[in-house]
Amino acid sequence: MSGIFIGNVLLAELVGTKIFSFSALLEPLADAGKPFPLQINMSVGVLIWPFAFILSDITNEYFGKAGVRKMSFLAAAIVIFASLVIMLATSLPPASFWKELNGTDPAGNPLDINYAYSLIFRQGISIVIGSVTAFLVSQFVDVYVFIYLHALTGSKALWLRATGSTIVSQLIDSYIILFIAFYLMGNWNLKQVFETGTMQYLYKISFAILLTPLLYLAHYLIERYLHAQPTRQHDNHTIKNHNYTSH
Repeated sequence: MSGIFIGNVLLAELVGTKIFSFSALLEPLADAGKPFPLQINMSVGVLIWPFAFILSDITNEYFGKAGVRKMSFLAAAIVIFASLVIMLATSLPPASFWKELNGTDPAGNPLDINYAYSLIFRQGISIVIGSVTAFLVSQFVDVYVFIYLHALTGSKALWLRATGSTIVSQLIDSYIILFIAFYLMGNWNLKQVFETGTMQYLYKISFAILLTPLLYLAHYLIERYLHAQPTRQHDNHTIKNHNYTSH
């Protein structure tokens, strides 16, 4: 689970520099020849982010907040390491034949491939700073909300604690990352931050709800084939972390 979680987070960071128009995808649904009436713009990295919620909630269910904390710090460390590698890679002098072979685009226009390479990858550095900050804050909020709801519901209502923790944590995450990466370190205004953050938030919680059946499927597979049991509720309304065991 950690491997998939970290891979998902790292991939979201690398592709997240592109802001795409979801409205353009919906234009066929609008009146012929007219643009879609609502402007919906999101980071490409957001598309796969709901899967991180699923993995985080499953980890919390079986390993408690200690497991999620360990997984979150490991993911953040890998993302920071990737950023250092990107800084090194974009600073190295390009080979002349590589620039010559990639000196034009498909239309024949001049292209500085080294500038394009550096521009795309280095844009991700500001996203990494904003994302790591937002990610760690939202992950810990998610964990504590999940545990609080776990204490209230016990082993019942998995959907409630999974969805409830996501709704609260992603309200924080969706705006922090854009504010740091594109407002403080970029050229966006607050209106663009708010509009894009709201769309991303609605997307993430919508898919978190739609993907809830995957939580139940994961529970079924883990408990049937690995014989692991979720953490249990105690009288003082705290969740005690149990070590993973297989029989």
